[in-house]
Amino acid sequence: MTLVEWSELVRAELELAGTDPLQKSDVDRILDLARDAAHSVARPAAPLTTYLLGVAVGQGADPQTAAAALSRLALAQGEEPPQGQEN
Repeated sequence: MTLVEWSELVRAELELAGTDPLQKSDVDRILDLARDAAHSVARPAAPLTTYLLGVAVGQGADPQTAAAALSRLALAQGEEPPQGQEN
């Protein structure tokens, strides 16, 4: 089963008939964001960040713009020196 197929099953289960089906590019965007959050913040940040992206999109945010902003935010966290250490 592909992730796009899985997303269709989830949409049906949650009765999200008013939403557009996810395309492979949508799935890739979500997975990229999850990777950025997991690697730059902490592993548990991945599902939390993607959930919050979904909440934002549900409230009208543009998915591409919001995902890009969250990826930038996550990646910036990975650039900060560990606490107690300065560059």
